[in-house]
Amino acid sequence: MNYHDALRYLYSLVDYEKRRIERYSPAEFRLERVVDFLTQLGEPQEHYAKLHIAGTKGKGSVSAMLAAVAQAAGKTVGLYTSPHLHTYRERMQVNGAPIERAEMADLLSEIRPFIQTTPGITIFEVTTAMAFLYFARQQVDLAVIEVGLGGRLDATNVITPLASIITSLSLDHTYLLGDTLAEIAFEKAGIIKPGVPVISAPQPPEAEAVLVRIAQERQSDLTLTGHEWAWSLVNRSLTGQTFTVTRVTVPSPLAGAYTLPLLGHFQRENAAAAIATLDVLAARGHTWITRENVTRGLAQTRWPGRMEVLQSDPLVIVDSAHNPYSAQVLAASLQEWFPETRWMLIYGASNDKDIPGMLEALRTISEHIIVTRSYHPRAAAPYVLADYCAELGTGAEIAVNPRRALEQACRQMRPGMGVLVTGSVFLVADVRQAWSEDYHLEIPQGDWDDEPW
Repeated sequence: MNYHDALRYLYSLVDYEKRRIERYSPAEFRLERVVDFLTQLGEPQEHYAKLHIAGTKGKGSVSAMLAAVAQAAGKTVGLYTSPHLHTYRERMQVNGAPIERAEMADLLSEIRPFIQTTPGITIFEVTTAMAFLYFARQQVDLAVIEVGLGGRLDATNVITPLASIITSLSLDHTYLLGDTLAEIAFEKAGIIKPGVPVISAPQPPEAEAVLVRIAQERQSDLTLTGHEWAWSLVNRSLTGQTFTVTRVTVPSPLAGAYTLPLLGHFQRENAAAAIATLDVLAARGHTWITRENVTRGLAQTRWPGRMEVLQSDPLVIVDSAHNPYSAQVLAASLQEWFPETRWMLIYGASNDKDIPGMLEALRTISEHIIVTRSYHPRAAAPYVLADYCAELGTGAEIAVNPRRALEQACRQMRPGMGVLVTGSVFLVADVRQAWSEDYHLEIPQGDWDDEPW
């Protein structure tokens, strides 16, 4: 089996990333199936320390920060995230490098007999098991594991981590996780393990109350960064930001100023959650966590596609915001960074998202909207997006694909305007690829693969 054979085989499995899930229940998402499958593989997830991150917004960024700090400390670090931008191999990385094509194909060939005797196993469950096995083979010291969907029933929720982290919660995947913040918090809090410390980013009161209750029930020490930590901006630029972090309750050796090469005020919140996690671990005897290593790791963090500047003059920014809350946060960050800029918005979204809610948040900063679609099968058709814009009283121009949308936006740019691409991680990936091919953008994550859809 070569690499592309491996991809085709993976995509032949049950894939809830390509189609809407109708039910989110233990009957569909059986953790017992994942446990049994991993047992057949020798329980590879038990061979290294782990951190587990769930949340609606920011979980990928926090995962990248924690992995970068551990790597700066000299650790061999596995990072498991989803979805990917340009290549499926990004989902399982060791020290920032995606798994090699041949190694991924060999791993899948090795475990294929177990897949064939496990009815109903999904592509995400198989990929999770592959990542756990790959990290064991690479003898990682620490694996940073991002939840795929929810938390309670997610395939990653078979691990016992050093700490559980829950980033900002908001309404997303409501038809699966619930249509209230309390219901969504319940699903995310499913990753809290008895006696394992949990760190939470600032949450709405309704969500925070659920996290507090479940942490108490499971006797897990809970750190609420919104109450116990404070952070403030020092300066910002097109290449990043410097901010200070302090622990409000008692002094922390990790308090101080840090530089982060990621834009957006939400990244300060994410960094505070990462630092609070490291502070908890340091207090539990993890001596590799020092102020110097945290400083170096945060400064080296890379997480593309999140308020990422592709070009500075004129401004071209891509961001993977995909729900109303993340769109609101993006709009606020853009107004903070670029208060005089009006945006030519290139927008595309998956058809199961709250499209009107996102457009309502983004139209306040938009001069003109171009709607398009990514090449992903769940992408909403441009004419559907244009109808939503019309219902909101905002006109929209249609582009048949992301490359054409870029061309149309660049032709219509005027002084004082920038191009903003958002609405979907899949759209951001397609635009980054088109931009790279036309303008020679260096893609830090590697290459693109022909997705078999």
